[in-house]
Amino acid sequence: MTKYKTKTVAKLKNEEQLVGESLTSKALRSIRRDKLTLAAMSFLLTMTVISLMAPVITDHIMQVDPNEPNTADKFTPPGADGFILGSDEIGRGHMARLLHGNAISMAIGVFGILFALTNGVLLGMIGGYFGGIIDDLINWLAQTIDSIPGLYLLLLFSSVFGFKAQSLVLVIGLIGWISIYRLVRGQTLSIRVEEYIIAARSIGAGPFRIMFQHVLPNLVSVIVINLALGAGGLILLESALSFLGLGVHPPQATLGNMLTNSFQYLHHGPHLIIFPGLMISVTVLCFYLVGDGLRDAFDPTFQR
Repeated sequence: MTKYKTKTVAKLKNEEQLVGESLTSKALRSIRRDKLTLAAMSFLLTMTVISLMAPVITDHIMQVDPNEPNTADKFTPPGADGFILGSDEIGRGHMARLLHGNAISMAIGVFGILFALTNGVLLGMIGGYFGGIIDDLINWLAQTIDSIPGLYLLLLFSSVFGFKAQSLVLVIGLIGWISIYRLVRGQTLSIRVEEYIIAARSIGAGPFRIMFQHVLPNLVSVIVINLALGAGGLILLESALSFLGLGVHPPQATLGNMLTNSFQYLHHGPHLIIFPGLMISVTVLCFYLVGDGLRDAFDPTFQR
């Protein structure tokens, strides 16, 4: 009987602690229990480190220039003549180009979604908090951009800014903020009428102080989830744009243009398609798994 009471008391104390936990603490505890999300995070972290170290690995360890052609070694199969992952149609080391291409593609995905999120969050908070003519103007801008076909805008901006990784990030930031803006605006409209916001306003807190100290912390879950899901989506977008000739142009390697340029050499070097395709698939899958895990972790109605 005493043992049963002890277990009951311990269980009640544990439930009291869980009730007193913040949403962030509950989310972190949920993520620690989600092995699939942790595995995806570990893979993305490893790929990020490798991407940052790509110039060091190719220049000092492999001692290979990823853009230097050598026609004598073209279409070398993986593992032959010192090429770990083979060579491409003009004899460039496929592994070196894959390292640099992965770095550029991940940079486009991460920095592109960060730029778009920054624009969307700022405009969403401003429009949702102030309302009135400011909200109408931002809504008009969002609807105007959204009414123009995205492919046309990408073609227009890419032709103006050039077909480079930096230009692609800029274009994504300029036209990719609409969906996050609408989410943030809706959240801000509901948050601004809460009692603690009214109390902060009554003691003289300015609008921007309220937005960044009280509204923004309540948007963390929306921002983090969209960051993970959006980065994976942008890597796929870069691949699609490369297929249409609107992405980053060679010789600068990305996973998208490596995969696109390899289709015509399918019979000569199938490894040229397999490795970039596999890298794109696994990376995007891991981003989506992380996003899905974060969505479950930050959902207060989800019980793990």
